[in-house]
Amino acid sequence: MILEMKVPSPGESIKEVEIATWLVKDGDYVEKDQAIAEVDSDKATLELPAEESGIITLKAEEGDAVAVGAVVCLIDTSAAKPAGNAPAAEAKPAAETPKKEEVKPAPVAEKTYASQTPSPAARKILDEKNIQPIDIVGTGKAGRITKEDAENAVPSMGTPTGGARGSEKTKLSMLRRKVAERLVSAKNETAMLTTFNEVDMTAIYELRNQYKEEFKNKHGVGLGFMSFFTKAVTRALQLYPDVNSMIDGDYKIAYDFCDISVAVSGPKGLMVPVMRSAENLSFRGVEAEIKRLAIRARDGQITVDEMTGGTFTISNGGVFGSMLSTPIINPPQSGILGMHNVVERPIVKNGQIVIAPVMFVALSYDHRIIDGRESVGFLVAVKEALENPTELLMDNNPKKALEL
Repeated sequence: MILEMKVPSPGESIKEVEIATWLVKDGDYVEKDQAIAEVDSDKATLELPAEESGIITLKAEEGDAVAVGAVVCLIDTSAAKPAGNAPAAEAKPAAETPKKEEVKPAPVAEKTYASQTPSPAARKILDEKNIQPIDIVGTGKAGRITKEDAENAVPSMGTPTGGARGSEKTKLSMLRRKVAERLVSAKNETAMLTTFNEVDMTAIYELRNQYKEEFKNKHGVGLGFMSFFTKAVTRALQLYPDVNSMIDGDYKIAYDFCDISVAVSGPKGLMVPVMRSAENLSFRGVEAEIKRLAIRARDGQITVDEMTGGTFTISNGGVFGSMLSTPIINPPQSGILGMHNVVERPIVKNGQIVIAPVMFVALSYDHRIIDGRESVGFLVAVKEALENPTELLMDNNPKKALEL
């Protein structure tokens, strides 16, 4: 029996996928549920499992865009499994073609070792001119470089050459093409503006140093910056709800929940899974959910549903060493917070110059729906919560907030 394998729908809005990689070859015997291909949609990379066991015949090439529901391969379920799980059919050798008469190339003069070995006097002159012997053709016996050859040699004044100068052209994955399309769209179709501030991270460092070991031992996850930032962001979103809204034509859609998208790096590029109702998550809940989503992104298991429906995004470029950036809005959202690296900087506290761990933060927002008062107020609220987390994020009870 010949089974036609069709492209399943990865999500409601996805109409086609791209064959990123075939994990099997034409004529291979495949087992049921064995991963036979990786397919790219505009949202994620997914594995395509074999629906039955049998001999496979591929009907699409790597890089082909295939409509959802189209046949991508056939599986002969009646075929017996070959011994050793080898391919069922061996390719027949091509008919032997008559050999053409071999044409020997004309002899080319070779550089001998002597041609690269200057005389002592020539060596001194070449060293002074910073010229390599390999670049000189000697006129002496057996091509040896003479003193006269070295004196007549002229250093090259052009661009130095040598080393690898190859290039390679590869097609972007559907996911990467879609990301590029969305980024350009965000730049062109929104009135994007960015406001900046700085955060003194001293209080967060002190809390982490005091409780991180106990927190990890009890909950099995680390106490990182993301839980503090997520709690600060959800608090600020509730204070400034316009930042947690988006435009739909002539209408504004406002949300009474905070689904926070978190930008993470995956094997196929940037992915933005969503923490649902993050305003209801504890510090432990945020850290556990971020760890779960990061592992799924790293292992290529993130689903379309897990990356759909966020109301605000947090991007942490600081893990890569970024000091300051202007993050691009993740449409159709209206705002994104950019975190950056923490650097010890001189700041003024109580009239005194002190050294403190400081992070620059950036809020990019759609000025069509968010005014300057809301955007600046939102970022100031984030800063205030991060600089005074015990009072504003923990209700003056860190151990209870951290569930210790």
